[in-house]
Amino acid sequence: MYLSHFGLCEFPFTLTPNTDFFLNLKPHIEAMQVLMTALQQGEGFIKVTGEVGTGKTLICRKLLNELPDNFAVAYVPNPFLTPSELRWAVAIELGLTYEVTVDQQQLTQMLQQHLLALAAQGKSVVVILDEAQALPDESLEALRLFTNLETERRKLLQVVLFGQPELDERLASKQFRQLRQRISFSYQLRSMTVSEVGYYIEHRMRVAGHKGGTVFSSAQTKMIAKASLGVPRLVNVLSHKALLLCFGHGQFQIVDQQVRLAIADTIDAKKPIFWPLYSVVFSVVTLIALALMYWQGVLL
Repeated sequence: MYLSHFGLCEFPFTLTPNTDFFLNLKPHIEAMQVLMTALQQGEGFIKVTGEVGTGKTLICRKLLNELPDNFAVAYVPNPFLTPSELRWAVAIELGLTYEVTVDQQQLTQMLQQHLLALAAQGKSVVVILDEAQALPDESLEALRLFTNLETERRKLLQVVLFGQPELDERLASKQFRQLRQRISFSYQLRSMTVSEVGYYIEHRMRVAGHKGGTVFSSAQTKMIAKASLGVPRLVNVLSHKALLLCFGHGQFQIVDQQVRLAIADTIDAKKPIFWPLYSVVFSVVTLIALALMYWQGVLL
């Protein structure tokens, strides 16, 4: 599409979390500091929550990349698992070998012995769960029981939960009061400020290889910040659409109209009162742009 047009090596605003684009924004740095401090201290449960698209998975992957070698990690990206499935997943992630005939009681005993062996090697074990709000109630309780495994000096297992605000709502209920009391560190991710959005867009363009002049003006990044409510995922969606429109017109600097059209076409963006008209215009303009690209052989 527009990579060569803007002198880019890769797409700057993809929705896939890529730690190469990690930016030292205050909320993300604070979250990393909380995580690293808590893990180094050997605390049982650590929780990071945030709205959809605020960068939880990116921070999760950044944490996985930066944990010291003395950590053994079990990463569970999709925790919609029964307690038994969760035990199997943790065992596999920690490299535990077992026979297919092992039952749950035997597996729990084997896990405890494996954790003791790792502790004897000087390893700290951490289970990291993304999208933790999807954990069934029984699996949340199984996690709590996991953290009962300990020596006289320390826990054999730490748990990091990344989840949406629904996780906080569930943990606030009476049935999870025991687990809630074991969460020693927590952090709530916030959306980006207007100035952070501008810095974010500029940073991602630069990391993607852009070396030319300004593509997004400060006024346009403010428009994107307002429409996205500072949510990184929405900033990516709006910026990508604006670049696509700019490319379709053969331009190298985005104009305000293209940002407005991108906002109108994005479902969760905060829209001006005239957004239905812009949405129709965006669809027509996009079709024309794609037709021109095809005619020029870009899509061939």
